[in-house]
Amino acid sequence: MNVTTVENQTHLGELCERVGRAPRVGLDTEFHAERTYAARLMVVQLAFEDGAAIVDPLALPDLMPLALALESTTVVGHALSSDLKIFAEKFGRVPPKIFDCQVAASFLGYGMQVSLADLVRDLTGVRLTKSQTVSDWSSRPLSPRQIDYLVNDVAHLFAVQDKLLERLRATGREEWAIDENAALGTIEKYAVDERRLVQRVPGNNRMNRRELGILGELVRLRDKMARERDIPAKYIVPDDVMAGLATLRPKTLDDLAQLRRVDQGMKRTLGDAILAAVERGEAIPEDELPERAPRPLGNARETLVALLGVVAGEIARENGLPPSLLLPRNALDRVAREVPRDREAFERALGVSGWRLELVGNPLWQLLSGETAARVEGYAQGDPKIRLCP
Repeated sequence: MNVTTVENQTHLGELCERVGRAPRVGLDTEFHAERTYAARLMVVQLAFEDGAAIVDPLALPDLMPLALALESTTVVGHALSSDLKIFAEKFGRVPPKIFDCQVAASFLGYGMQVSLADLVRDLTGVRLTKSQTVSDWSSRPLSPRQIDYLVNDVAHLFAVQDKLLERLRATGREEWAIDENAALGTIEKYAVDERRLVQRVPGNNRMNRRELGILGELVRLRDKMARERDIPAKYIVPDDVMAGLATLRPKTLDDLAQLRRVDQGMKRTLGDAILAAVERGEAIPEDELPERAPRPLGNARETLVALLGVVAGEIARENGLPPSLLLPRNALDRVAREVPRDREAFERALGVSGWRLELVGNPLWQLLSGETAARVEGYAQGDPKIRLCP
């Protein structure tokens, strides 16, 4: 395969023109994310019908032209969420037309986490060597073995895509895969969800609404400072200290001494900012405070969720789909919590549409409304299955 390296703006301009002319482009990236707030892009690999390109972000100060060029083509890759998240954070945009081979393969019985090496071997008969998985991609120059590894990660993407599309069309699932991949090409998917940042702090489910409001302000402060310093948020203030601050609700710097994990260095550098965040949380109007985490469902409704999960899992199995792809647990929680009384309300609570609703909507509603019952069949023969019957 003809491989070009892109290490200056002139070559980048030529590459962007090539991308603009291509009907599809294979994409992969290598990045380091262990000690930074945002992943640091180290290498970008692109595949074309007639060759490949290795782009060196360390030598190129501005890759925005490449991000713009990729918007004019279909980007083909494998497990692209992490790569596209970097594009969203670095450029504020992602390519809108995406074909993720891992996502497509999940509709063909491969599971949600199938590796590229396994797909390439199964669909093309080629065995990839993964000897550089933990390579230091910040080192320069890249070694011949590193270059071979980088090229192999994109060289077979088109062949895999073609095989997957062939099988998807044969099973009538091409539109399902297209719909699922479409979500990867929206910038909203990669936006920071502040509610999730709060929910990741241990102990948030035991806080009252005022404490949650304060925690939210502290989380925003920590995230802002981590982004500015480009270090992981936990290096600014550890999670257990965040929870302690939210429940302590300190008013003065001296109050901070009540938390033994707040040392003099943190008090000196962050103390005033922490107190200001707490004050903002205290000033949130009562009707604007965040809601507390939902109360536990209770035994009866947890059992209902389990039953619905078993039935949904059997529907997924019958259709060769991973259960987690078909229906998330929180969808079943909403149904059990809200107890919708009619089909329209049930579909709203379930919160899915398209092919998902097509597969599970009717069976689950009939089970909930008592029109059908779940029964175990085949247990005596060693092959138990759940069946819905009148």
